[in-house]
Amino acid sequence: MEINAQMVKELRERTGAGMMDCKAALAEANGDMEKAIEILRKKGLAKAAKKAGRETKEGLIISYVHHNGKIGVLLELNCETDFVARTDEFKELGNKIAMHIAAMAPRWVKREDVPADVIEKEKEIYREQLKDSGKPAQVIEKIIEGKLESFYQDNCLLEQKYALDQTISIKDMIQQAIAKIGENIQVSRFVRMQVGE
Repeated sequence: MEINAQMVKELRERTGAGMMDCKAALAEANGDMEKAIEILRKKGLAKAAKKAGRETKEGLIISYVHHNGKIGVLLELNCETDFVARTDEFKELGNKIAMHIAAMAPRWVKREDVPADVIEKEKEIYREQLKDSGKPAQVIEKIIEGKLESFYQDNCLLEQKYALDQTISIKDMIQQAIAKIGENIQVSRFVRMQVGE
């Protein structure tokens, strides 16, 4: 199938990938737009994974105060260079994440940040809930692991589904930004304040 300029333009608009990358992905996908998007996403995530180890000493403190003035967020979003920190794309990503934090109230950035005693307390609660279930011990342990996964998804920013698009997690959103911007990006920390809390 012939790849025309209109197809390349549409793919660029939908993915933000470079022109040559779009052309190559369309050729590889035989002109199938959805398959080309998938190809670009896989390549982008592979690129992002390579950048994950790079230091992020630059960035911004992003503030968001909800329109009712009762919820506010300060977020430290880091990248590799001051140049990227000043781009609209980086600021937009920061604003999206800060608004998400205001809406979804995560307690930690990532699962590794959850204190061990909190995890133990959760497991204790789940065991108590399941003790009279009559299920074998190994089944109960599997259920507890599943409940713990849900706990992480509810309470860890990177694992939460984005408030305005439930098809994507915050981690995926950052990975896509890394692939597009070309630098490692990390959330270092955040503070969420709510009047009366």
